Amino acid sequence: MNDPHAPQDEDYSATVLGSHWFSGPPPPRDAAPDRVEGAVLRFGPGVTAALPAPFPVGPAPAPVPPPSGRGGGWRRYTLAAVVLAGVLAYLGWQRFGPAVEVREVAVSTDPQGPGCDATADVVAAVATNGRPGTLTYQWVRSDGTRSEELTERVPAGREEATLHLMWTFKGTGSYPARAELRLLSPTPLTAATEFTYRCPR
Repeated sequence: MNDPHAPQDEDYSATVLGSHWFSGPPPPRDAAPDRVEGAVLRFGPGVTAALPAPFPVGPAPAPVPPPSGRGGGWRRYTLAAVVLAGVLAYLGWQRFGPAVEVREVAVSTDPQGPGCDATADVVAAVATNGRPGTLTYQWVRSDGTRSEELTERVPAGREEATLHLMWTFKGTGSYPARAELRLLSPTPLTAATEFTYRCPR
């Protein structure tokens, strides 16, 4: 039965109309891609051919996990603790280690003695073990005088302390002199030297 409202054009085809309706109009040539995956571009309806990538495309290398915080930190702090302990031990040994020890004492001066109304420089050389400490000593002269107890601070690393006695003479004539160093501490020791004062005028 013919529909009176149907077009009478003989070129009309329901099949062509149905195909055009479901497929839609052809995609434009300059359509922008809706997703990019590597070097393959996928467009709306349909897929373009895969083009070779300008550089190798592969899975990204797995990230290297950082060293364990507990193990690495433990080693780092252990090294710091060892260094600190060494420094503290050295400082403690310097301060509280063995005290200064006296190995030898020698006293000397110019054997010709001082000239008229001059001063003799009597020198005592005290050899030590290089440890820090304090020397306590006293000078005794042959004229019957003696000094008070004197002290000399010896720093670490110095292996010899030099002590001086300045003895001044006046007048004419001659005088046989003797100067003696008495080391009181850390080790009681004694050393002396002799010379003659001469003034003929």
